[in-house]
Amino acid sequence: MRMKENKSLHWKKLSSDFYNRKNVVAVAKELLGKILVTKFDGIITAGRIIETEAYNGVIDKASHAFGGRRTDRTEVMYCSGGVAYVYLCYGIHHLFNVVTNGKDIPHAILIRAIKPMVGIDVMLKRTKKKKLDLTLTKGPGNVAKALGINTKHSGINLLEDVIFIAEDGFIIKKKDYLATARIGVEYSGEDALLPYRFIVKNNPYVSGKLK
Repeated sequence: MRMKENKSLHWKKLSSDFYNRKNVVAVAKELLGKILVTKFDGIITAGRIIETEAYNGVIDKASHAFGGRRTDRTEVMYCSGGVAYVYLCYGIHHLFNVVTNGKDIPHAILIRAIKPMVGIDVMLKRTKKKKLDLTLTKGPGNVAKALGINTKHSGINLLEDVIFIAEDGFIIKKKDYLATARIGVEYSGEDALLPYRFIVKNNPYVSGKLK
């Protein structure tokens, strides 16, 4: 389905001020309820964010930047907030992260799940599914696949129009979300227990198990 910008959607793109804040945990909470949008060749796909994970840079043993580690892959994490960090997991899954904070402070937030909103037929084609089910955008690998995101998009500016995050007035209240330990970071010792994963309560698209 090929779509033009629809003013009736009442989407407002997040500004650099949203991303360039010091507290990555607070930003991860506030991303709940926002809309992750891709626009490739005029084709829009989008979904509401319902699960995030915060990674607290050089002091977080679960972060790719722990200890100030810098590689060709992770260098984008050291940019000013408001760019995408996309990496390949297990050689299979492309995982989309939002870089936050200022330059040289490598904070990032993994988008783990969204609720599909726009362009579902396109998402189905990308994922080779015949009908909509919860696996379409449940889990970070499925999110990227459904939205057409891959590692070539790492470093893209989220303030522009190819990939961006928007708000539409929808707010997740504190009573409607939970904080839990992150998933798949057992290697990080005590940091694996940090309550840096945020999920919308009772949403069927939430991935993994509650901890």
